[in-house]
Amino acid sequence: MWTFCERLAAVVGTGFGVGLCPYAPGTMGALLALVIWAIVGAVMPHSLLLLTGVLILLFLCLGIWSGSVMERRWGTDPSRVVVDEMVGVWIPLLSVGSVFFDGDLCTRNIILALLAFLLFRFFDIVKPLGIQRMERMQGGWGIMLDDVLAGVYSLVIIVVVQCWI
Repeated sequence: MWTFCERLAAVVGTGFGVGLCPYAPGTMGALLALVIWAIVGAVMPHSLLLLTGVLILLFLCLGIWSGSVMERRWGTDPSRVVVDEMVGVWIPLLSVGSVFFDGDLCTRNIILALLAFLLFRFFDIVKPLGIQRMERMQGGWGIMLDDVLAGVYSLVIIVVVQCWI
């Protein structure tokens, strides 16, 4: 029997159920984060940077908690927990403006957002440059911090790309 706290942790950890998808749950979680970010940008484009930062901090804390709870139920770093992918993809999106500009789609920002998504998934899957080492941490910290680092690496590349454009 699941307690209320475990159910809440499962809702948060699975990205509102997206992580239960049988095919590529991590990619689905990152895609959900991209959609949430685009909607926030459409509704409040001038506050997108601030709101993305709030989402990162809020879901990082919730992810550490829910990841620890879900590990007790589902084992070490369960693939169903995708809140880490959500946080990880929001990090490089900090440097991308809204995909909507004065009611129109902004092609440059759409391309940058898709690049942020793809770079994050690359770093999350390949796990180079110390990312894999972060997974060795216990509980929700290990679940979350490897994706945070993958997001930071992606952010650096997105910023460099923007300097060239």
